[in-house]
Amino acid sequence: MAEERVLMKGNEALAEAAIRAGCRCYFGYPITPQTEIAAYMSKRMPKIEGGVFLQAESEIAAINMVYGAAASGVRAMTSSSSPGVSLKSEGISYIAGCDLPCVIVNVQRGGPGLGGIQPSQSDYYMATKAGGHGDFHLLVFAPASVQDMADFAVWAFESADKYRMPAMILSDGLLGQMMEPVVFPEISSAQPEKPWAAVGHNNARPHNIINSLYLQPDELEASNIQRFERYEVVKREMASAQTYLTEDAEIIVTGYGATSRIIRSAVNAARKEGIKAGMLRPVTLWPFPEQAYKDTLSTAKVYLDVEMSMGQMVNDVKLAIECKRPVHFFGHTGGIIPTPAEVLAQIKALDEKIRKGDI
Repeated sequence: MAEERVLMKGNEALAEAAIRAGCRCYFGYPITPQTEIAAYMSKRMPKIEGGVFLQAESEIAAINMVYGAAASGVRAMTSSSSPGVSLKSEGISYIAGCDLPCVIVNVQRGGPGLGGIQPSQSDYYMATKAGGHGDFHLLVFAPASVQDMADFAVWAFESADKYRMPAMILSDGLLGQMMEPVVFPEISSAQPEKPWAAVGHNNARPHNIINSLYLQPDELEASNIQRFERYEVVKREMASAQTYLTEDAEIIVTGYGATSRIIRSAVNAARKEGIKAGMLRPVTLWPFPEQAYKDTLSTAKVYLDVEMSMGQMVNDVKLAIECKRPVHFFGHTGGIIPTPAEVLAQIKALDEKIRKGDI
């Protein structure tokens, strides 16, 4: 029997998949362009056994509600857009410091400040480098389609539970608002045991204490070291990328999320003109798929990073290839979306430099 395909908006597909993945607590606050997630949850969660929807009084309150729910072992989620996620950063740090799994969705908009409500990718630094204070990382997933929005909601919950750490789905206003057919994945109803959760103990075991405060420096250091040992396992097991026509590519065009769709069209156009271009799309932004970039060095002569930002991923690309090839950047910011024609023009300019021996 064929799987049912449903035409849905990206934000709503993510919300539905989160519910199917076992999300039973959602706490959020309206902000464009992610408000449909909260609106969908407000309709669906009360109809789900054990489901809780609560519109918090602020973004700060919402993330701390997630903190409490996650500490009890419940699959909990919040969503917001760029400035709202900034407000959540302290709570995200507390959650990471307590080794709690949860899912945070950022449907990015232009910035800095209030910026604009159009699509942007200018929160890469915040997601991968500075999601809050202290030594910690978030799992960061970068969907590129409405189907990804659904699939990655499930992936994020399962990975957060597996590694006991918060996960972020880094979407944007384009993916959140666009409509595409989606097939919801089959999901096991079973969830992992959480013996660490604060759910009462009836004197059958010692107290579980969820806390990120360490007054003794050596204890805090030991906690951080243990966490980073776990992160090394995450790097080995989780780093993911998608490649397209990279086997013989001299020009590797790289970009994540919605921008990768534009890159793919430009690469197809370049191939029709005999230009050896290929696409490398990071699927996880943390851990960053460094090996996927290294694997392209045998044919690549130059890399082109395309983003809806001022180039926040460029340095990670350079580090991944150990600066062995030049890395160029092209992008727009402020809510302007690069076009396939603009990216193709950049590819052709680089190809001309290769032919002239300038690269």
